[in-house]
Amino acid sequence: MRYRLVIFDWDGTLMDSAARIVACMQAAARDAGWGHLEAAAVRDIIGLGLPEAIDRLCPGIDAERFELLRSRYAYHFVEGSRTPMPFFAGVEMGIARLRELPARRLAVATGKSRRGLDRVFRESGCGHWFHASRTADETRSKPHPQMLEELLVELDVPVEEAVMVGDTEYDLEMARALGMDRVAVTWGVHAPQRLATSRPVYTAEAVEALFDWLES
Repeated sequence: MRYRLVIFDWDGTLMDSAARIVACMQAAARDAGWGHLEAAAVRDIIGLGLPEAIDRLCPGIDAERFELLRSRYAYHFVEGSRTPMPFFAGVEMGIARLRELPARRLAVATGKSRRGLDRVFRESGCGHWFHASRTADETRSKPHPQMLEELLVELDVPVEEAVMVGDTEYDLEMARALGMDRVAVTWGVHAPQRLATSRPVYTAEAVEALFDWLES
């Protein structure tokens, strides 16, 4: 068993949610009177906490418009959008394989809010897959390593026996700051060349390859 603890990012790593995030952020910016946000710019901030994402997308935004944009994004994401958010093909089977190993622990470290993560756990019926999770509003947004530090303490696993799996440099740099091994996946939002600068121990180009590697 390569690692006792595998920590997954959510959006862009396990769930194919980028299209919905982009559409909802663009709609929220229009509602708030900020104007058009380029899709590439929105994709780039996926993985950050929502306040940090808005600050990066809308530099200099005033407090009132900030709160309006945030509330409209929540509305569009929860109620206004019908863009599907499936798991990437092979994820459910891969997680099931990992869960067959009794000593293996699985966790989530995500830029979502706790409310948002719990909602998707309920809707997808997958909350029982994971032994622990951390969200950006409970700790600090990626790439700060606080959420990883807290997961290690909660699950009583030393850093050298854990790995972070993610599709963005925010995921990988969060782990790198802690000296944790990190695995890049290329089916998410950041390009492989960008992920490579964080020196992942492995780069997975397919979901099945990721889970094969984690089991080896």
